[in-house]
Formats: sequence, C-alpha cells, structure tokens
Amino acid sequence: MAGISLNLGSRIKLANGLSMPQIHLGVYLTSGSQTAGYRAVDSAQMYHNEHEAGSAILAYLSSPSNRSSLKREDIHFTSKLASNTSYEAARKSIKQSVKQSGLGYIDLFLLHSPYGGKVKRLECWRAVEDAIEDGEIRTGGVSNFGVKHLKELLASKPRINPAVNQIEVHPFNTRTEITSFCQEHSIVVEAYAPLARALRMKHPTITSLSKKYGCTPAQLMIQWSLQHGFVPLPKSVTRERIIANGDVGGFEIGGADMETMDGLDEYLVTDWDPVNCD
Repeated sequence: MAGISLNLGSRIKLANGLSMPQIHLGVYLTSGSQTAGYRAVDSAQMYHNEHEAGSAILAYLSSPSNRSSLKREDIHFTSKLASNTSYEAARKSIKQSVKQSGLGYIDLFLLHSPYGGKVKRLECWRAVEDAIEDGEIRTGGVSNFGVKHLKELLASKPRINPAVNQIEVHPFNTRTEITSFCQEHSIVVEAYAPLARALRMKHPTITSLSKKYGCTPAQLMIQWSLQHGFVPLPKSVTRERIIANGDVGGFEIGGADMETMDGLDEYLVTDWDPVNCD
C-alpha cells in the first residue's frame, strides 16, 4: 500500500462489491458511546453494547455536530453471533441484533468464533446467508477462524463466501498462515487487538521506530496493519487516544522496517485463541 494517506473516510473494497472503512473503532468491554469521527464501529452480541453503539450512531447522525451530513449508509456497523448452536437460534439472534442496534440493518455480521463444531458452524453460516438475502445484513464474515475452518466453509460451496475474517493480528502475533490464506481467497483480514492490548508498547523496536517516524507506538502498529492490507480495530476509552489512533496518514513505514516489525512475532495471544479448535 505504497503512498498510503489514510483518513477516517478511506474505504477498502470487499469481494461482494461493497466497501467498508479502513479503520474501525473497537468497542469490546466499552460502555461509552464516543466514536470521535470514526465511520465504523465494531460491536458484538457478547459485548452487550449493540443498543448503546446503535443509539450513539443515530444520535450523531441527527445532531448539529454532523456537519458533513453523514447518512446511515455512511456509517459501518459490525456485530457478531455469540455462539454457534443451531440455524434457528442464529436466525433469531441476528434479528434480535438488528432490533437492538436500531439501525435497520447490520453492515457486517460475523460468526464470532468457530466453536461448536463443523455442523453447527455451517448451520449458522446458512443463517447469515439467509439474513443477507432478507436484507438484515449487508455483508457476512467470520471471526477467529483458522485455515482449517475457512477451508471447511469454502468446501461446503456456500451461496455466499465470507468476505471478512476478524482475528487477533499485530507485529507480535502475525498469523501469517491465516492472513495469507485469506488474501489468496479475497477475504479481508480485520485485525482486532492491533495494539496487542498495550502489552508491547515499550518494546525497544516499537519505541525506536515510533521516534524515527514521529508517531506514537500505537500509530506505528496501526500503520503496520494498514500496510499489510488489514483493517485494524484499535480500542480505547480515552478520547485523545481514539482520535490519535485514527490519525495515521502522512507517513509510511519503510520496507526494511516492516520486515523488522514482522520479525517481532512471538505468537502473543492477548485474549482468546480459537483458531485451532475442532
């Protein structure tokens, strides 16, 4: 992505012909509603904040501060299925998420994990396909799927292929096998925990390169993600950091420095790691 100049309106094209913003605000374990100019918000049934996130979006769209006259279709809202149990439960759950958000439809809906086994995963994916056909969801995807799970889903000859796989990715957990498979199959990689939950902000390589590029360690790690073609989901509850994390235009990490950052991989898992489950 040479010459990258990101702003919060920049978008990435999906395999289904639609597009979404290149950077999303993650709201995991967040009860507040400040989006600070972000045009994409990542929620989930398990986060218990779909209603708050949707209400915040609607409040902003109708507020005097919406000077750009953004409309509902300009804001990208993501949610995720809490568990893979059955087609019927998933279908009902998706409808409930749409209702909870109050947004009329969900832009991107993901199976939150591969847990539940092959049969349940495929049943729940069928529910996502039907929700897309019924207009409740615009785009479907998965989260925390390993190569095995992706191959299984694609081999089932789905009516609609997953457009996104949201996994933990950062310089200390590069997930090269999964990200390469996704990119080979036109599946956009969304990188959650792109800042490694601040566990490596003081790593000497990160601090040295952030000084070199005149940016914060967080901005450096977000830019690394963007230059790999990922869609990062940085999370913060501090307004200043939320704004700074979205302000990564104006610099590009050089090739040698990207390789150095790639070499930091230590398979650091900061939360859960379902990618190898059955």
